[in-house]
Amino acid sequence: MTKLKIKSGDNVVVIAGDHKGEEGKVMRVITEKNKAIVEGVNLVSKHEKPNAKNPQGGIAKKEAPVHISNLALIDPKSKKATRVGFKMEGDKKVRFSKKSNEVI
Repeated sequence: MTKLKIKSGDNVVVIAGDHKGEEGKVMRVITEKNKAIVEGVNLVSKHEKPNAKNPQGGIAKKEAPVHISNLALIDPKSKKATRVGFKMEGDKKVRFSKKSNEVI
């Protein structure tokens, strides 16, 4: 299993695919499949049966997973896509932006 460079709560941009250029916050990372669910990106229509919570039923919009390779972290300084590196600060391993060299 490889170490993923994107964690939940990160702000990311889609760099490939139908939703290229869209930005959002990572809600959940699925490590087994190397995918992430990003808020407001890759929305799909899901048909829902009537139930106690939703007596009418209907069609709901829901985020579908996006492959990690199609996502890039947004640099906190320049607000553009950046690659992520790891370095040691003292005895702690931290992620940093390759563009601005700033700790994420």
